[in-house]
Amino acid sequence: MQQTQKLSVVIITHNSEEVLDKCLASVNWADEIILLDFKSSDKTLDIAVKYGAIVYHSNIWYGYGKQRQIAQNYANYEMILMIDSDERVTPELQKSINRILQKPPENIVYSIARRNLFLGKAMRYGGWYPDRVIRLYPSFCIYNDNLVHESLDVPKIPIRSLYGDLLHVTSRDFCDFQFKQCTYAKAWARQHYQQGKHYGIIKIIYHSFWSFIRTLLIRRSFLDGTQGWLLAIVIFQYTFNKYTALWALNYISRDKN
Repeated sequence: MQQTQKLSVVIITHNSEEVLDKCLASVNWADEIILLDFKSSDKTLDIAVKYGAIVYHSNIWYGYGKQRQIAQNYANYEMILMIDSDERVTPELQKSINRILQKPPENIVYSIARRNLFLGKAMRYGGWYPDRVIRLYPSFCIYNDNLVHESLDVPKIPIRSLYGDLLHVTSRDFCDFQFKQCTYAKAWARQHYQQGKHYGIIKIIYHSFWSFIRTLLIRRSFLDGTQGWLLAIVIFQYTFNKYTALWALNYISRDKN
């Protein structure tokens, strides 16, 4: 069946040379690849050119939500597949997307199961699978303005699940992963501080320990073995960091006043 819709793959990057090659290879069948890069100093741009991606540059980091909005504005086609540089479209997912593209345009968005790799293991528990995210959608949908943990603003239209996984290589180097988590925690704290949110020590402790129990026991990450236990600890640490960073911003602000 002939394709009736065209697909723009949209990616934001920053020093992504370690993962970008396999990411772009997995979407090289799309009608176009739009890449918005933020000040990469490695071989990210060389890899993008090799795969024929249309490269744009951003000298200011606006946060993940707005960065995705800017990148999507460069897309030329009616369907968008938004992925990260550390994600890869599996052959099964590619077939599912191609079936959608063969249909006439519809006001529908599609959720995709992410298969997250943590310290070399494809996680099955802990809330890390199927970890559905809306990534295939008509171009009139856009991302919200969140600095971190951004999501697609979906109008009142149906959401359907696609068959096939999006492979997410989330943790290649543990220290780099921890650094990234700290960056996320800082952005989360800054956003909530700007919204006037504040939490005391009781809520910091409560949210941190609850995140550990929920991941380990309720979402059963312990069934993933050593990685499952480590994941629960990492999520505890991330939760503690973001709430404490928010507390610190409020405390320093009060001290200045």
